Amino acid sequence: MRSGLLLLASLAALAAACAPPLGRYVWSDEYRASPQATGAYVVAPGDLISVRVYNQEAMSAKVRVRADGRISLPFLGDVEAAGLQPVELSKRLQVRLKEFVVSPLVTVSLEEPKPLEVYVVGEVVHPGRYPVEHSASVLQALAAAGGLTPFARQDRIFVIRREPSPARIRFRLEALTRNEGAAAAFRLLGGDTVVAE
Repeated sequence: MRSGLLLLASLAALAAACAPPLGRYVWSDEYRASPQATGAYVVAPGDLISVRVYNQEAMSAKVRVRADGRISLPFLGDVEAAGLQPVELSKRLQVRLKEFVVSPLVTVSLEEPKPLEVYVVGEVVHPGRYPVEHSASVLQALAAAGGLTPFARQDRIFVIRREPSPARIRFRLEALTRNEGAAAAFRLLGGDTVVAE
């Protein structure tokens, strides 16, 4: 009996020693997003935007932002759009259109954002890259990957965020499914990686 307990204790110690280290992380309840992560929308490649020039239908257009970050507009040709807020882009277009129109009034609005792409890896049924809505939660990303495998540890779900400020945020499945608190309110950003250990 005593040798059996010693064997179990030895195996438990060995398993603990072989387990991968958690590394540095912050719990979802303690994580504070940078102001850039919660700020105004910034135009990105793949977005469909509407450019309306007041009383100038020929100069107005709905255009998709190309991979190089530019859009093509009547009279102006190629214009840099990615990385700007819609209001900033409106002001730049107004300056450029003064060559053609007296006191142009330009409105830029987002028609259809490009879906965010996140990576879901580790102990999930179908690891990979997934397009998700802009308001997607960690639970929705896990569901897109087919859910957790039976080997997943329900208290070791992480989001690796590289931009705008690097962070490793830890979640418990129970907190995500309760639909309350910081874990359930957490929203993914493009390029985030969800890791189920």
